[in-house]
Amino acid sequence: MPSPAEQRLATPTRSQFETAQPEAAQFEDASARVMKRAVELAACTDLEGGLQRLFCSPAMQETHRRLQGWMHAAGMATRIDAAGNLIGRRAAAAGGGRSVLIGSHLDTVVNAGRFDGTLGVLLGLGLAELCQQAGASLPVSLDVIGFSEEEGIRYQSPYIGSRALAGDLRPGDPLLERLDDGGVRLADALTHFGCDTAELNTAAYAASDVAAFIEPHIEQGPVLEEAGLPLGVVTGVAGQTRACFRFTGEMGHAGTVPMALRKDPMPAAARFIVEVEQAAKRRPGLLATVGRLELTPNVANVIPAEVAVRLDLRHIDDSERETGFVKVHRAAMQIAKQAGIGCRLEWCEQQAATVCDAGCQAILGDAIAEEGLPTHAMASGAGHDAVVMANRFPSGILFLRCAGGVSHHPDESVSQADVATALRVLWRALLKIADREPQPAGGLATRA
Repeated sequence: MPSPAEQRLATPTRSQFETAQPEAAQFEDASARVMKRAVELAACTDLEGGLQRLFCSPAMQETHRRLQGWMHAAGMATRIDAAGNLIGRRAAAAGGGRSVLIGSHLDTVVNAGRFDGTLGVLLGLGLAELCQQAGASLPVSLDVIGFSEEEGIRYQSPYIGSRALAGDLRPGDPLLERLDDGGVRLADALTHFGCDTAELNTAAYAASDVAAFIEPHIEQGPVLEEAGLPLGVVTGVAGQTRACFRFTGEMGHAGTVPMALRKDPMPAAARFIVEVEQAAKRRPGLLATVGRLELTPNVANVIPAEVAVRLDLRHIDDSERETGFVKVHRAAMQIAKQAGIGCRLEWCEQQAATVCDAGCQAILGDAIAEEGLPTHAMASGAGHDAVVMANRFPSGILFLRCAGGVSHHPDESVSQADVATALRVLWRALLKIADREPQPAGGLATRA
């Protein structure tokens, strides 16, 4: 068996594969396909009159069917792993070797736009097609990943797909017992989707098999548009705390219980929500959102017995986020005490801030510079699959400008010109990653 050094000598060198370049018109054609396919995939929806594609839903099955057809036409082998992730592979020229993973999530929020997540998968597919057209022989495999779940909508838990690829979701995980709003266990949803949860261990990539994970994604904010730039390199992702505060009082008739005798949890919850907003405004960089309320019994003429307030708290600095959370927790308890009602905290999810791999940042920055564009480094306030993937693999995020900074909304939009630029940058980045050796600690070597 050849030694690692001999294996490296046997793989194509950069000078051999760099000559197989797509023509300018092919990048333009590829960007047009990305835009057209984004519209086509938006038709794969669980929501009449809008886009909603949830984990293991019929709409996700149809999305997989269409993507697999395009991947097969691009000469890729496809599979769906035990966590419902779709993976298309263009194998390395010499067989075996490391893989470059490119992609994002295929699930959406409710009434979503058509580019969040999906764009990253379609850009990865576009790269595979460009490789096929140019006849490029790369020393690394290109794996295009369509993660099954990132948004956390159906099971109130994000990153199900990326957790499996990173080896953090295994058989017997308590998350598999979680119920959706219809009472369906997560494990049963996967089984119905055709996945075997007993095989979850097989979904994980070995760290030594992955050269890098790159996630192209719309910015979901206005920074790049304000700067007049099509692309940005993400330096890190803000940490998140998702928690539920349950304010509990006494249910009663809306027409018979005097105001002075009520123990109504709704006014206390409302005061808490206002305090959350004020607390965030007092701490620079802290983002606080109450995006969901649950009332019991949720009837117009009944004083509620309980109001559940779901809080999302984010900051790029974990210590600032943790301090902010302590303050809003204290405020919730004080408000409840003053109102003479109960309040209890339920932890939902907590995710530390993530720093993107320095080598990936450098490669993406160099690729942008080679296109004659300024390299804009920026943090992300939104969570991405790269947050989980970075725990195991060198990971980077490439942001694309979005119109008006609008996302998680039907008006979400990117331009075809920016998509073409992103494809050129990703092509350059793919070649650069293929030309670098992995570091023992997991990062990518950078060269002067």
